[in-house]
Amino acid sequence: MKQLGDILLESRMISEDQLSVALSEQAQVGRSLGRVLVDSGVLSEPQLVAALAAQIGLRFVDLSDTPIDGSAIGRVPGPVCRRHTAVPIGVEDGRLVLAMADPANVFAIDDIRSVSGMDVRPVVATRSDVLAAIERCYRADDALDDLSLALETEEEDDLSQVKEIIEDAPIVKFVNLLISQAIADRASDIHLEPTEFDLRVRFRIDGVLHEVMRSPKAIQSGVISRLKIMAEINIAERRIPQDGRLSVSAQGRKVDLRVATLPTVWGEKVVMRILDTSTARLDLADLGFSEYNFRRYSESYLKPYGMILVTGPTGSGKSTTLYATLNIVNRAEVNIITVEDPVEYRLAGINQVQTNPKAGLTFSAALRSILRSDPDVVLIGEIRDHETAQIAVEAALTGHLVLSTLHTNDAPSAVTRLTEMGIEPFLVGSAIDCVLAQRLARKLCLKCREPYEPSIEALRTAKFNWDEEQPPPTIYRAGGCPACSQTGYHGRMALHEVMPVSEEIERLAVERASSSAINSVAREQGMISLREDGMAKVKAGLTSLDEVLRVVV
Repeated sequence: MKQLGDILLESRMISEDQLSVALSEQAQVGRSLGRVLVDSGVLSEPQLVAALAAQIGLRFVDLSDTPIDGSAIGRVPGPVCRRHTAVPIGVEDGRLVLAMADPANVFAIDDIRSVSGMDVRPVVATRSDVLAAIERCYRADDALDDLSLALETEEEDDLSQVKEIIEDAPIVKFVNLLISQAIADRASDIHLEPTEFDLRVRFRIDGVLHEVMRSPKAIQSGVISRLKIMAEINIAERRIPQDGRLSVSAQGRKVDLRVATLPTVWGEKVVMRILDTSTARLDLADLGFSEYNFRRYSESYLKPYGMILVTGPTGSGKSTTLYATLNIVNRAEVNIITVEDPVEYRLAGINQVQTNPKAGLTFSAALRSILRSDPDVVLIGEIRDHETAQIAVEAALTGHLVLSTLHTNDAPSAVTRLTEMGIEPFLVGSAIDCVLAQRLARKLCLKCREPYEPSIEALRTAKFNWDEEQPPPTIYRAGGCPACSQTGYHGRMALHEVMPVSEEIERLAVERASSSAINSVAREQGMISLREDGMAKVKAGLTSLDEVLRVVV
């Protein structure tokens, strides 16, 4: 059996000098050679595990890139794999290939040989990869299906029996598994939709809805009642929309969920928005800004007053951008007050106000009070009406930095939208300092993206900017691998359109010019459109042509 150091040298993972230094440090600290090399940054964890596998004569596999055979998974129960930190990945020559974090664990091999009824061929993988593969392959779906069948005999009856139903352990377990699975799958929303014959469950992952399961109609009442009680919503009221909030512990961290109910013809639909608090702590530079757009946008929020508007449809990341902006301007000497509906993320050092229309606390009413509280920065969740817009504009003109959102398709339309709300054009041009329009596009999975040369016709249709005398550029499209659940995408990024309001645009606003006229002047002054920003990210290999065309007109 070769020594670890010799294997590392032969495979050229380290140099002789690095080995000498590591051996010297090993003698001093008493740790293993491999651990010394990893701690010093010379080797990564997968490289060390690969070298140790070679030392004992076993094969190393990278589970993030290795397809896993479903028939092999079906031979070993999930609890057994979790107990031994091992996962079956295929069958070779009649033997079950077993990826293990500890291949020396003979008890695990014997146990899995007995359960599967097959001889076992162990291979080595990193512990983190094995655990991730177990979570990916032995999803909660099976447990959810089993619970659905167990609950199918429950009757969907009147309110007097609801309390007994929702306190039943299977219902509680079903709901907990549903939420845990959604968090593990990186879902942003959970949709529970009653249909005529069953209860459909869908997760929104990276902005796209995926159907997860269909459960028996019989469990609908119990599941929805359980969620309403967790969110402190009135379970007796089924005729009007309601909303609430709940917190759960998942994967060792606290996760908040915003719950909304909506009466439909087949029962109450429930949508749960999963609020990841790490989103509220994002740095502005992590949101996908190009260097040029970031420079233009940063010039606006560093000013002591003026209005910054972020526009786009629902779910385009407007709130995330505003929170990231607040994180930059949030200092001890600055008084920041927000008025939101609802307050999704709690931010330290910021005074956040939740609107309550039933009590008369609307956006406009809250804004009037906020301006008497000596703010430096004001964030308005959304400008919805004339009164809110009027107060926001006046605040921006009287020495406050005002941040807000508006529902328009592009940046130039924000100027005309405020004018249509009844704000005087000369006030609009003076108050607005910058408008940022954005969309969210899925990022290509870097492990499986595929380079290809698109057709000239496809590039022309997409209005892709390139020298047509040259051959079409090589870009990337979605592939599919275990790391991205075969979707080809992993995570999302923003496409931006930044329009600082110059004197020329201000003059056009006063003249009540159309949004297309404002757009022409903004383009002449260097504004990059959403489509152009998306195509630049296609060229950089960050997203695909199809994805940009999906989110940008």
